[in-house]
Amino acid sequence: MRRKETPMNDVLRTAKNCRHYAMCKIDFLGSGVCRSGLEKQYVSFYPQGRMDLYAALAEKRIPVTPACVEIADSCDLCGRCDYQCYFVTEMRPTAVMRALKEHIRLHLAGGGEVLAPEKDVILDELRQIVGNDWATNDRAIALTYAHDPCPVAEPRMPGYVVMPGSTAEVAAVVRLLNRHSVPYAVRGNGSSVMGFVMSAGAVIDMGRMKAIAFDEKNWLVWVGAGVAAFDLQREALARGLRVNVAEPAALVCANIMCSGIFSTFSASYGTAADNCIDAEFVAPAGEVFRLGDPAAPNLFGFRREDAPLPGICTSAAIRLHPVTDDESSVFVPFAALDRALAFARELAMRRIGLAVAVLGGEYISTFLSPTRALAAGVKDAFRDKLKIAYLVLVIGDAHALAAVKKMGHPGFDSRLMRILNLGLPSLVSARWLELIGELSDDEPFSYLGLDHFPDLAEAALAPSPAQLVRDVDPELRPFFAALYSRPEMTDPLWLNMFRIVSARMGREKHVVAWIIYLPIDERLVAEIDGEFRRIAERHGLKNDFGFITPLDNGKRCVFEYDYYLDQNDEDEKSRMRQAMGEAGMMIEKFTAATGTVTWIRHVFRQGFSRKESFLYPGAAAGR
Repeated sequence: MRRKETPMNDVLRTAKNCRHYAMCKIDFLGSGVCRSGLEKQYVSFYPQGRMDLYAALAEKRIPVTPACVEIADSCDLCGRCDYQCYFVTEMRPTAVMRALKEHIRLHLAGGGEVLAPEKDVILDELRQIVGNDWATNDRAIALTYAHDPCPVAEPRMPGYVVMPGSTAEVAAVVRLLNRHSVPYAVRGNGSSVMGFVMSAGAVIDMGRMKAIAFDEKNWLVWVGAGVAAFDLQREALARGLRVNVAEPAALVCANIMCSGIFSTFSASYGTAADNCIDAEFVAPAGEVFRLGDPAAPNLFGFRREDAPLPGICTSAAIRLHPVTDDESSVFVPFAALDRALAFARELAMRRIGLAVAVLGGEYISTFLSPTRALAAGVKDAFRDKLKIAYLVLVIGDAHALAAVKKMGHPGFDSRLMRILNLGLPSLVSARWLELIGELSDDEPFSYLGLDHFPDLAEAALAPSPAQLVRDVDPELRPFFAALYSRPEMTDPLWLNMFRIVSARMGREKHVVAWIIYLPIDERLVAEIDGEFRRIAERHGLKNDFGFITPLDNGKRCVFEYDYYLDQNDEDEKSRMRQAMGEAGMMIEKFTAATGTVTWIRHVFRQGFSRKESFLYPGAAAGR
């Protein structure tokens, strides 16, 4: 029998639905970042942390502490978080920020107790290493490091939260925690949301270590452990360069350690050790070593198992890549997955394009649409009316895109994608569909090859920022109309470099991403794709194909399939846990049967390894 849920008011519901994607910690919209977060740096002082804190206070899970008062007082209700969170999840956190301030005001006005943290010898020693401001046991701060939306991770309130500012401080903190037998977890921005960055002992938050040092003559940049992907890419692009990074809020060093970084650009830039030239670590015993030291632990190696943390990466030297002034994009439509896969593999084999990916319907519609309702309509229009089930994204220079055109596949170029993006509300209209019908012949998508088609589409769709955002919350509509007036916000090249829209995948519900490496074999991919879908649907879970990016010149690929979860629905969480167990066993079955499938679970914490070790697991077995 399903447990009866206690009704939540709208403010509490918003607070408890924070996805923990940490997008409020980066200035991805150019609207600024919470000032108190930039100053205090603990998660609690960002909108994400205040959401968690308000929910805990409203449900009486923690007492009011000195940090509670400081956190509430530090919010100036600037409203920046509304822009950022609405873009990602369609939520408006400012109401929660206001409720938090009112909760604390009423508590203090009523003579309520402010419970100070207990004195603690270990905390005193931690503060001697990092400074008084950067280690705490206040529960208002610890709470925001205690949980995430992962359905299989139980909350764990840490005894301490520590923010070291240098490699030497990290090493000293690790030695101290070891000496006192205090377990610890290492946290980047916590945006993995899979339960990996929690500990009942201490959480070491690496967010203060934000140094970026470019060495352009050697085509590398040294990145501190607190540098987010968006900020690094922005600095690189300002120099006419590019880096291969993951989601914008992910901290680069942590992301390399966890998964090796894969993106649409991995088709040409690679993954795992391909991204790095050197790195610095603090080993589990507290000693410091460099990846390139002859006597260092072999992090280039790979073991197919749940690996322990080999060390804390405190900085890394990341490869820089050139950018040419003729780069652009094209989206090639397909009605079936096998043909889309074959085309992506051929591109990779011929080394055509910098970024290549097969995108599913959920990705396409969610990326383009500013609201859930519009995304649902766009998905139906693409799939049911335009017969587009998959798009192959290709980013490259003029020579690469000319080669794509010569291969005989019509596509949506950057101009046409901008027209479609800004004209989405008109996409499902009869006028648009009539236009497509009149221009089509027996060849699928042949209308895309007509020289005058973009002009006709522009006339039919009447694209404009105002039209695109007409269903956005009226109070936010002027901001979003101005946002979509900026060319980069409808430029697939820019959006893929910065991966801003990736976070929208969790707009309706939290995403549980299944990621595997395997050959681009149409039959194998279709079989695994079908098994993911069958398991999710048997448990009544929303699910969809995510993306596939070819690796190593088309011989292998990275495949993401997505399940979706209401993180506050206990019944759905239970069904998700069952589905996750079945999906995990399914992957292991294919791994054993083929010898060519690798689950990212086994790459976790081995992200500095050579990609060949997990792309070609049969090599070691066949010796």
